[in-house]
Amino acid sequence: MGLGFDIAHMLAGLMVLASFLLLYQDRLPALINVLRLHGFILALAVAWQAYIQSAPHLYIAAVIALAVKALVIPGALDRIVDRLGIHREVETVGGIGPTMLAGMALVALSLRVMLPITAHADPVSRQDIALALSVVLIGLLIMVTRRNAVGQVAGFLSLENGIDLAAAGARGMPLVVELSVAFSVLIAFIVIGIFLFRIRERFDTVDLAALESFRGERQ
Repeated sequence: MGLGFDIAHMLAGLMVLASFLLLYQDRLPALINVLRLHGFILALAVAWQAYIQSAPHLYIAAVIALAVKALVIPGALDRIVDRLGIHREVETVGGIGPTMLAGMALVALSLRVMLPITAHADPVSRQDIALALSVVLIGLLIMVTRRNAVGQVAGFLSLENGIDLAAAGARGMPLVVELSVAFSVLIAFIVIGIFLFRIRERFDTVDLAALESFRGERQ
C-alpha cells in the first residue's frame, strides 16, 4: 500500500506540475506539446489507479485518456494551428508572473479545503482528490487568463483532466468509463465550436478557401 500510495501521489503531483507548465507557456506549439504531456500523465495515473484498486474498467478509461487526450485532440489542434498559420505567442491577461502566483494560491486553497473534508476517506483517494481539484482550478485560471482560442481550449482540457483524475481516484465509481467517453465527445464538440466561432468572428466566414486572402496579414 505504501508503494501504491507513493506512485499515485507522484502521478497526481505530476499532473499539477504539467498544469503549471500549461500556465507558463506563451507559444502555441509548446502549449499543445504540454497539453499532450498532460493527457499522457493522466492516462498513467488512471492506469495505476486501475492496478491498485483491482478495477479493470479503469484500464479502459486509461486507454481512452491516452487515445483522446494525449493523441487525438492535441493532434487535431496541431493541424488546425498549421492550417491557419497561427504560430504566435499566446496572449495572456496580467502577465505570466502574476498568473503563476495565482496558480500557486489555488493549489494551496485546494489542499486547505479538501484535506479536512476528506479526513476520513481512503488516504490515496484523499490526496488524489485534493490534487485533482488543483488541476481543475488551474484549468479554470488558464481559461480566464488566455485570450487565444487554443489557450482557452487547453484550459478546458486541463479542467476536464482534473475531473477524470478525481473520478479515477474515488473508489467505487463504476460509471467512470461512460463519463470519460461522454466528456471526451463533449470536448471534441467544444474544440470545433470554439474555433468555428473565433474564425467566423475574425474573418466573417468559416470557409477555409476564403481565408487564403488573409495569409500574411499582420496583427
